[in-house]
Amino acid sequence: MYVHRLELVDFRSYERVAVDLQPGANVLIGANGVGKTNLVEALGYVATLDSHRVATDAPLVRMGATSAVIRCAVVHDGRELLVELEIVPGKANRARLGRSPARRARDVLGALRLVLFAPEDLELVRGDPAERRRYLDDLLVNRQPRFAGVRADYERVVKQRNALLRTAYLARKTGGSRGGDLGTLAVWDTHLAQHGAELLAGRLELVAALTPHVAKAYDAVAAGRGAASITYRPSVELAEPTTDRAALAEALTAALAASRSNEIERGTTLVGPHRDELALSLGPLPAKGYASHGESWSFALALRLAGYDLLRADGIEPVLVLDDVFAELDTGRRERLAELVGGASQLLVTCAVDDDVPAALRGTRYQVGEGTVRRVG
Repeated sequence: MYVHRLELVDFRSYERVAVDLQPGANVLIGANGVGKTNLVEALGYVATLDSHRVATDAPLVRMGATSAVIRCAVVHDGRELLVELEIVPGKANRARLGRSPARRARDVLGALRLVLFAPEDLELVRGDPAERRRYLDDLLVNRQPRFAGVRADYERVVKQRNALLRTAYLARKTGGSRGGDLGTLAVWDTHLAQHGAELLAGRLELVAALTPHVAKAYDAVAAGRGAASITYRPSVELAEPTTDRAALAEALTAALAASRSNEIERGTTLVGPHRDELALSLGPLPAKGYASHGESWSFALALRLAGYDLLRADGIEPVLVLDDVFAELDTGRRERLAELVGGASQLLVTCAVDDDVPAALRGTRYQVGEGTVRRVG
């Protein structure tokens, strides 16, 4: 799989730009702030319907414009597919596949499989559990696009359940005699257990498959200095490890019942996959708080490379993006990383200094300026 052409209209700093990309290595060179990351962010958005830099769509639209358009021609197994997304802040995004309107924007998921590593990924190691849950869910959708619907359904249930609990909480705080109407809470419990079990099972299966790839990738990047491991820690107690949906739904139902009074007291849902953690360890110690800067970078990179390797093991050949990565790595890590990713069907590298990129990855080179991209080699 590779991206043949990328066109942007009113996306970030670009009023209009088009760039033809090649299989193998593509290096985007330019000073900081000229828009290199905007290009790979657009590709990431096609792959995930999300930005790795911001939480909302509004910053993606160029100042003064009302919407942004991303067009992306993806070649897979010798066939080209045009994917088009129109981003309209505050409204549902519109999508087209092969020039035909898609019923929902998420129907484009799977058209482009992409793994992106960026400086923001340091938060996978140092940040809150939400960052690691997002990492798992994005990879889960990358492997099996149907999980986009599972994820959306679960998030909708949690939102509705939280709204009900919040209303009851506020009623109690203001002296309401009934403390809010909780009559439908049991219905939302059922929905949460059903969708939560599916999402939890998917994550558990993913972590089991991902674990050896993380250990291998960290060992390669860090040259054998330290052993990395990952462990999934659900917010519910399981009698034994399982991915059986019915057993997980039963465990979630029991946990919701046990936490009912506490949830009413606090006005929020305290049980479910949205409260789970992916624990990262280096040897016997947690990576968060103990890993050095270099170790944290290596672990974050290992997580992304592990996802890339897992997709390839599944028979999926994703596009790999390294956004401003080499400037943060010492010479040894640069060379080891180049060896690991040199065989990618398509690799996109952004850098401010051409010499930061190992010679083995130079490939096709592009100069990025203010609103322009031109091929230079």
